[in-house]
Parts: sequence; C-alpha cells; structure tokens
Amino acid sequence: MSQLTDLGVAELRDGVRSGVFSAVEVADAFITRVSQAKALNAFLVETPDHALAAAKEADTARAAGEALKPLAGVPIGMKDLFCTRGVQTTAASHMLEGFIPQYESTVSGKLWEAGAGMLGKLNLDQFAMGSSNETSYFGDVVSPWRRADGGNAPLAPGGSSGGSSAAIAARLCPGATGTDTGGSIRQPAAFTGISGIKPTYGRCSRWGVVAFASSLDQAGPMARDVRDCAILLENMAGFDAKDATSLQLDVPRWEHGLDASLAGKRIGIPREYRVDNMPSEIEALWQQGIDWVKDAGAEIVEVSLPHTKYALPAYYIIAPAEASSNLARYDGVRYGLRDLPEGANLQEMYAATRADGFGDEVKRRIFIGTYVLSAGFYDAYYTQAQKVRTLIAQDFERAWESCDLLLTPTAPSAAFALGEKQADPLAMYLNDVFTVPASLAGLPAMSVPGGLDKAGLPLGLQIIGKPLDEQGVLNAGLAIEQRAGFVARPEQWW
Repeated sequence: MSQLTDLGVAELRDGVRSGVFSAVEVADAFITRVSQAKALNAFLVETPDHALAAAKEADTARAAGEALKPLAGVPIGMKDLFCTRGVQTTAASHMLEGFIPQYESTVSGKLWEAGAGMLGKLNLDQFAMGSSNETSYFGDVVSPWRRADGGNAPLAPGGSSGGSSAAIAARLCPGATGTDTGGSIRQPAAFTGISGIKPTYGRCSRWGVVAFASSLDQAGPMARDVRDCAILLENMAGFDAKDATSLQLDVPRWEHGLDASLAGKRIGIPREYRVDNMPSEIEALWQQGIDWVKDAGAEIVEVSLPHTKYALPAYYIIAPAEASSNLARYDGVRYGLRDLPEGANLQEMYAATRADGFGDEVKRRIFIGTYVLSAGFYDAYYTQAQKVRTLIAQDFERAWESCDLLLTPTAPSAAFALGEKQADPLAMYLNDVFTVPASLAGLPAMSVPGGLDKAGLPLGLQIIGKPLDEQGVLNAGLAIEQRAGFVARPEQWW
C-alpha cells in the first residue's frame, strides 16, 4: 500500500470507512510529515491535537457502527485567513500576530462539522495580497519544486495561497482551504501541480475570513485532483445568514455529478487571452488542452472578450480601494497590534501602529486604494473601474451565447524564483492576467495541472464557467486531468 501521506481526500475517506487503516494512523502520518517540513515554511501554526481529536472521533464512531461524517478521517490544512476558535489567526501579518479568535469562520466550521481535522494554519501573502507568498511577515513559503536543470534557486509557490499549494504538493496534507480574490487559488495551484477551484462568488461564506476586497474574495478548496476538490467544496459551500453576499441555494452533489464526457458541450477559446510575448510552452499547453477537450467530445468555438485588456487595471483599482476600506479597522485601538510611542497622541498612535503592523505590499495597496477613493479622483478611477467591471461581466454573458465553458492558460509562466520579481510590482501583478477577469465577473473557475515546462516545473490550464456551473467546470477539469495523466511530484529535498 502507498504511504498514507501519498493518498488524497477520497482515498483517505474511503480507506477509513472500509477499515483499511484507522483515522488516527492517518493523522499521525500527516502530523509527522508536517513536523519534518519546516524548510518549506508552509505552516504558521501546527495543531496536531485538533487533527488527532477529529481522528479519534471518527475511529470511535466506526467502532460503534455509527455512520461516519463526510470527511471523517481526513486531516486538512487551513489557510491562516480563516478565523479558528482558540487558534492564532494572523493573515500572515504582524498587525494580527497573537490574535486568537473566540469564534469560528463559517467555512472552517462546516469542515469540522463534516469530520475533518486541522493539521495547522497555513502561511500566505500578508492579508492575501501577493502572487508569490513573499509578503508574509513570517517569512517566504518555499515551493517544494526545484528546476530539473540543476538550478537550486528556491521557487515561489504562487500566492496568496502559497502555504496551501506548497503543503499539498509536498504531501503535508491531502487538501486545504484557499481564498481567491484575483487568482489566489488558481495561480498557486498551477505553480505547484495541484488543482484548485474558485466557486461562484457567494457560494462559500466570507464570514470569519479576514477581508481583503469584499466584492471579490471567495473561499475555495485546493487538492491534488478534481474529485478531491469537489468533495471539499461540497462541505465548504452553503448559505450563511451572517454573510450578506451569501447565495441562498442548495449545495449540489458535485462529487456524484462528476462526468469526464464533454459530449454536446461547446468550449470557447477567447482570442484576447493570446497575449503578447506569451511563452511558446504556454501556447503549446493551451493547444494541447484544446485537443484534450475535443477528444472528450467538446466542440471548440472562438469567442471574443473585448474588454479583457482592461481587467488588470480595473482590478488593481477596485481591490486596493476595498482593501483600503477594510484595513481601516486596524487602528491600534480595537484589536490587533498597538504601537504607542512614549508621549504619543491618538493620531501618532494610529500612524505608528499602521507603519509597524503592515508590510510594504499592504501599505502600497492601501495608498493606491486611498488615492482612488479620494474626493478628487473617485470618479476618475474607482467609478470608471466599476464601469469597466460591468463591461467585462457583459463580455462573458455574450460569450455564453455561443459556448458553455472557456479554456485558457492559468498563468503566463511557470513558477519563478523567490526574489525574482519583488523589485517590480507591475511584473508581479501581471501573474494575474488570466485569472482576474473571472474574479471581476464572479464566475467559477478552476486550474488543473496540464504538464511540465522544459525546466520540469508544472503548468496549469484554467476552465471558466457560467455562474453557478461548478459542475461543468469540475467535469471539464476531470476530462483534462484524465487525458493529461499528470503524476509528476517534487523530489523531496526539505
């Protein structure tokens, strides 16, 4: 039998149910694996007691002949953006260092109710702002991947959910939560050779998730394959009265509905995603993906999303504006860090706290957001960006008249070295060029691994679906997954 840590969510769930191994054996195997991977810096807090308590509950229930919960025996990682009762939640920021919530986020609470155990809290870009996991106050997350050409430069695991992607790729956990504001589930999934889905905006509650940009933030699962993502998403999604943007809809049985046949489906290829200077390997993978979905029975149609070129500029106005508003609550008065220089007045205390508590990237986005919301520039920037967002959503609506799904690359490159793009924020922001449009439109979108580049690093393909059509997205992802046959994994060096 494979090592327990090589098994995915479905295999672990089914193995515990059938008695092939116990939930405690599973928890112990992953706890040991996590403790031996400090070099990746994926976990900020380890919670072995939580994982073992859930495992013991599952084993006790099975011994008593009781029905097991949907995720009984499955330990997972929790991105440190989700508030967890009694366990430090920092959003990877000094501003919240030491903050221990007295309440549970809705998403994490649903997963615990479903029987999952928590291995720990996962590192991320500070306040989820970043594409490389280099903005965390607690240090960079290091991808478990290395270039096959002998280069030993530590690589970025993507961001902001880089701790989640690195932990799954390194077999530290079978699945994890992520959040996606402009690509923060999909891009790190592509960089590390795993799968991840951002559901329709409103599918998963935002209550108890530290806010970045409230009209864009959406929780979703990350795992090694499509089926595991479907299982986790079923147990994360659902209406929550505490979130005003939560969709009051039943949760579909996504795992049960998985079907790799795309017969009768039309898949659109947006011509505007063929960007200038696209690497030939990305272009070749995209064409391979087109061939795979055709083989699965889909009809390929070319579509136009004419406002795509404005998506990134609009996003980097709207998201920082919302961040500026959301992060105003961290003032040193109510909770979080308080920096009080001797003899300081209230205004000086605010300034000192925010200067010390926020990292450079967070400050940059607060400055941008405050600027575009200021009286003299609100209409010129924020109002215009919201109009562009509407046009982008309308582009997708027109595209759905001729297709059911869209297929694109996930990211414009494979993983880059840590530090390679830090000096140029614009180069870093361009990592989101393919993922941001679906976020602005609130659409479900998924990344699945499609192959390796010439340096032996993973490349991902993105499927974008109609509102609420997670099933269609998952099915197309499954069709690609089966044909790609992606089994590559990083060689252990940590």
